[in-house]
Formats: sequence, C-alpha cells, structure tokens
Amino acid sequence: MVRFENVGMRYGGGAEVLRDVSFALEPGSFTFLTGPSGAGKTTLLKLVFVAEKPSRGLITLFDRDLSLLTRAELPALRRRIGVVYQEFRLLPHLTAFENVALPLRLAGLREAEYSRDVRELLDWVGLGDRMHHVPPTLSGGEQQRVAIARAVVAKPDILLADEPTGNVDPDIAQRLIRLFVELNRFGTTVMIATHDRALIAAARAKEMRLVDGRLIEMGAQT
Repeated sequence: MVRFENVGMRYGGGAEVLRDVSFALEPGSFTFLTGPSGAGKTTLLKLVFVAEKPSRGLITLFDRDLSLLTRAELPALRRRIGVVYQEFRLLPHLTAFENVALPLRLAGLREAEYSRDVRELLDWVGLGDRMHHVPPTLSGGEQQRVAIARAVVAKPDILLADEPTGNVDPDIAQRLIRLFVELNRFGTTVMIATHDRALIAAARAKEMRLVDGRLIEMGAQT
C-alpha cells in the first residue's frame, strides 16, 4: 500500500532531513513512528500524504508511483488518507460538527446520511456537548479531538497521525488509541508519529524509529 525505496528529503539547500529511508506499510498494518524531535517524523508523514515531494528515491502509494501522478490526480488519492496534524487545521468558522462532517460533505453525502455517525463519533471523543461550538471557543485538547474525529469519520484507507495525544489527558488518550485500534481492525492502515510510550504500550503494533533521518525498523510491541 505504501512503499519507500531509498528516499531522501531536504528542504532547499539544507542538510537532508531523511536519508535512504526504505520501508513498506502493508494493508491493514498498524505502525508507530518514533524518534527524537527533529528526526524527520513529520516530514515522513507529509511524504506519505503527498504534501511534499522527495528529493530522491521512489515512493509508491496504492500501487502508483507518486512521481508520475498529475496534479489533477492528487485530490482523489488524498481523499483515501485521513490526516491528524499537530496544528489541527480546523476551519474556524465551522462548528465542531461541521468540521468533522466536512470529508463526508465533500464526498457528496447529505446531512441525513452522515449526521448520526458524526454525532456518535463526537460522543466517543468526549465532545458530544461541544459539537455546536466553533474552534476558537474550544481548548487545544478539544480541537485536537475534533481534528482526530474529522480524520477518521470517512473510514480512510490510511490514517496518519502526528502526535495525536499531545494535547489531551491520559484518559482521553486511552480512548483515542482504542478508536485507532478499532479503525485498524476494520482494515484501515494506521501510522502514528508519537513520543508517548504509554500510547505505544496500549496497542500491539510495529515500531519504526527515526534517528538522524535514518529509519531503524523494530519488531512488534509486547
């Protein structure tokens, strides 16, 4: 589903952020991406989402060589991927409900078709009583949960999450990891970049560690 072959990445004339990175994410896999700050975790996720292009190497996504994709083909490809960004990227003029529902609206569904699912998901992340609030009136942790709900609501083929529990308390973090595990159980390929060892311990998954832009693959968690 996702394959990197000797991928390197640099911004401008700077040093390489990623160096000779090779790995494969099989359909239905669950992987934690770990490593110190500045190791290149966020950059790697951006490459999977086709938000950046590698400086060298080959990336294959859904059996497509990304270097051969046209600009017109990118939106349909990205709709198959749910992304949780560190900076949330919520639309400030839309309510929590409307933000979460946005991927379904863009897919052409009517509110009557998605309203129940969106409400249940917001209840699950502990925001059932905040669904009609706009992002500026929500705390950072609440905005993080809205962003996560938006990323998973359409049951994407791939879910990418960058430090998804960085702004929530331990109880909510455990609830969120159960949501990720459940989504994975239904077939979604999950990759989570995190420093949270408690989060990693809560899910039996492969761990890949980035050190100085190089990837060290580790075995399954016990």
